[in-house]
Amino acid sequence: MLSDSRPAIIVGAAALAAYFNALFGSFQFDDYNVIVHNPAVHSVAAWFDSMPGIRPLLKLSYMLNWIAGPAPFGFHLFNVSVHAANSVLVYFLFCALRDRLPASGARWVPFLGALLFALHPLHTEAVTYISGRSVSLMALFYLGGVLAYLRADASPVPGKLWAISAVLFAVALLTKETAVTLPLALLLCDAADPHRRPFRDMLRRQSAHWLVLIGAMAAMVASPTYRHLFEISLSTRTVAENLLSQINAIWYLGGQLLMPWRLNVDPDLAVAASWTPSLVLRAALLAGAVAAGFANLRRRPWLAFALLWFFINLLPTNSVLPRLDLANDRQPYLASVGVFLVAAIALQRLLDRAPRRWVVNALVGILLLGLGYATAQRNETYRSEVSFWEDAATKSPRKARVFNNLGFVYQQAGRLDEAQQAYLRALELDPKGLPVAGAETARKLVDENFPSNMLMKNWASSEGKN
Repeated sequence: MLSDSRPAIIVGAAALAAYFNALFGSFQFDDYNVIVHNPAVHSVAAWFDSMPGIRPLLKLSYMLNWIAGPAPFGFHLFNVSVHAANSVLVYFLFCALRDRLPASGARWVPFLGALLFALHPLHTEAVTYISGRSVSLMALFYLGGVLAYLRADASPVPGKLWAISAVLFAVALLTKETAVTLPLALLLCDAADPHRRPFRDMLRRQSAHWLVLIGAMAAMVASPTYRHLFEISLSTRTVAENLLSQINAIWYLGGQLLMPWRLNVDPDLAVAASWTPSLVLRAALLAGAVAAGFANLRRRPWLAFALLWFFINLLPTNSVLPRLDLANDRQPYLASVGVFLVAAIALQRLLDRAPRRWVVNALVGILLLGLGYATAQRNETYRSEVSFWEDAATKSPRKARVFNNLGFVYQQAGRLDEAQQAYLRALELDPKGLPVAGAETARKLVDENFPSNMLMKNWASSEGKN
């Protein structure tokens, strides 16, 4: 059996190796809005002047990167380091769950689960896309907070670790507000524990976390910026339409874990306005998964933890509040932890029962190497803006924003014929929704005056896809 430190080092090294070529990627899409063209993150004084503001610690990290050197290399190095640290935290989290979740304590489960997390290509959007840092950096503090809470049980001074956990929760919220689910994750950890405590005792142990949450929610309500963002959110589509649409969105995100060859920086998911047979079926299956999570809290707590952790961590982005984009591939970054726990338990059981263990060992090794290779290949998509949008155009051939931005980066690269074709395709797909002054005028400019006129600009998400 491996000691706790050696596999953690291997996990971290594996993450660094899989993402090594991510260091040479360029700025993409919303990186220009939130970093390159955002003076608030270009100096210490400007950052202070922008406060109070949303996600101050995320912006602080951008500012420190910028003043250290505005080239994308430093930003990518930070992101990859954060992911390596998260992978190590996932390993220690699975170790801490051994006593709480029978069947998850088998000796190789934490190691295998953390390697799956470290190497899976789905995480490239949270790691290789610089603006994806909002997710991965928040996850660093979130996972640290959960781990500190779990380790308090073995500490002679548990109150100290509970306080550290609450502080890390506050830091996670200052990085990205989607960390609001951490108290629910702690309740899940306690509820899945076979030595379950009374609910009142759970709340007592988590009282500081709930106070932090109440304070954070009050601050959001009091903030004009957050109130404005809520207004924009609620004007995007109705809550009923969003709830229907999120059935497909969650189904899509779950599928990305199983079919990573579909990874797409700008998925084309339609808004659902009414029930359809396929939507009913998917809703029933998702509801069944949630019900199975609650039903297995006593019999198979590891399964309950995995299922409910997944849905809890998708609540902020894939439930009631509408977002411009129904789903993005970085959203399951934290939610996937539960999935990888189940996958590791399945692999462990396969190893234990296989008559020819060396064959299974070889297959597991091939699986992990394959995931690492797929991640390295996916990183190449982020090498240039052209490769970024060409990949999106292949996978979202009916999305106008994709072709608008593809045309822009072609134009910037001097590939004018291809830019013209991409712009025309964007106008064909959405003549009224593109950021231009009139579809017919735009078409005429393309046909008669291109490339002498700058027709369009990089169309970034209005909410920063971030």
